[in-house]
This record gives sequence, C-alpha cells and structure tokens, in this order.
Amino acid sequence: MSVRLAIVADIHHGTPSATKRGDTAMGLMEEFAHYVRDAEVDHVLDLGDRISDVDHDTDLRLEAEVAEAFRAVEKPIWHLNGNHDRDYLRIAENEEILGQSLGHETHDIGDWRIALWRADTRILRTPEHNGFVLREADLLWLSRTVQAADRPLLVVSHVPVSGHSQIGNYYFQNNPGHSTYPMADRARAALAQSKVPVVCLSGHVHWNTVTTVDGIPHLTQQSLTESFTTEGAPAGAMGVIELSDTVRWDVVGDDPYRAEITPSARRWTPVMPDFRDHPERRARNAKTES
Repeated sequence: MSVRLAIVADIHHGTPSATKRGDTAMGLMEEFAHYVRDAEVDHVLDLGDRISDVDHDTDLRLEAEVAEAFRAVEKPIWHLNGNHDRDYLRIAENEEILGQSLGHETHDIGDWRIALWRADTRILRTPEHNGFVLREADLLWLSRTVQAADRPLLVVSHVPVSGHSQIGNYYFQNNPGHSTYPMADRARAALAQSKVPVVCLSGHVHWNTVTTVDGIPHLTQQSLTESFTTEGAPAGAMGVIELSDTVRWDVVGDDPYRAEITPSARRWTPVMPDFRDHPERRARNAKTES
C-alpha cells in the first residue's frame, strides 16, 4: 500500500532577509493549502523554519500567523522545528502554538514507517561553540528506531545528515558547518544499522538535492520562499513524496524537481581510512625501512 505525503519546507514568514522572500510566505501558504487539497495525500510534513527569527515577542506573533495559515490545510500535519523556530522560542512554546507535541515519534502508514526525528535544531552561539549540537539522547533514539524497524523507513528531520556538498549554495558553501550536525557521521552510522530500506528527508539547506550515502538516499527540499536559485523570485516549492516499492518525489514551483528512487536494504562496504594510516601501508613502510 503506497503512502503519499505533501511537503513544505523553510517557510520563513517575516521580513525579507538576504535571499529569503518572507514577505511572500502567507500568500504562498494559501497556494499550499490548495495544492494539498488537489494532491490526494495522506498527511502533510512541515520541515521547519516557519519564520525568520527577530526576537521573542515578534517570533511568537510570526509563528502564530503561520499556524493560522496551516489551519486551511485539510489534512493532518506533522510539524518539525527548524533553527529559526528555536532561536528565541522554546520547544514548549512551539508546541502550544501548533497544538501538538514536538518530540520524536513514529507512525506506521501503509507499508511504511514514518520516523519524525526531531533532534534539537537550536544553534548555540557561545565563545566555545557556534552551530548545532547533536545530543546523545537524539542519536540513541535514531539508532534504536532504525534497529527496530520491520518495514521500510522514512526518516524526517529539519537538518540533513548526509554531509553532501554545499558548493554553489548561497548560505552554506562558505559555512558548511552550519549545514548539518557536527556528529552527522554518527547519525549516518546509526542509519546504516537498518535491515530495511531507508529514505531520509530534510529541509534547512534551501535547495532540492538527492544524495546517496551507504545505499541510503537523502533528500532535501527547497524552501517555500527562497530566491537564490530563482533570480530573486520566491521558489514557491511544494512537494509530494509517494512511498511504495519505488519512491517518487515531485517538487513544483519555480524551482521544480523530480526524482524516482528504488530504496534498498543493501549497505555499502565500510570506507577505508586515510591511506597514510592504513595498517597495510604502515606494514609495507616498516618492511622497506628495515
């Protein structure tokens, strides 16, 4: 039995900032409600960054305005927090505004399990650390969920963990450390424990990509209001992912994208270490020196 999910990412409602056209967000959310109505989906995924943060009081107002816009969407919605939703607002405040818990959870729909991996997305800015922090409890939940999966698994998060190239990305080419978690390699190792097909879906990086790591496809969807790929106009990105034996992902708007993937439970051979550190090379060097 196939599963169809509508996706919206990085709405960034608020004052325009850099290439984010936050001034167009509410109009585009009206279009998204119509898109969902026509798409014949089971659920809706909001991948986070609903606002562009300003301060606590402004962010409360902006988040409430986005929550009101989601009320026009006539399907059940699963929300995730992005980093902008967490700069000044607590998780509990987002939960109150959206009317749902924002902790980790799984849902079985059809032949698939949807894992909402809501690892904390707050960016810490201290003299010692500037960036995301991937907490041990979040890694453990992901690892145990993947190991326990008895059916194909869609892992949904705001921040991607593929570690894919950010070359050409307006925000992250020169700031790659802010495009993912600092221990993303451990998250990938947790995903590799799966005995079933896994697909990962994220937002945050504001472009449409598919990157396969260890046999696992990682998808990132374009922002609703981003403009760096669309010559200053908002991308208006809205997507549907259909999960069955084949995964079909279709993004519409001014930055369209389409992918068809056959997920597999096969994993790749573990990578080699740095050639200079390989034991065989060290042994050869030692033999030569002797």
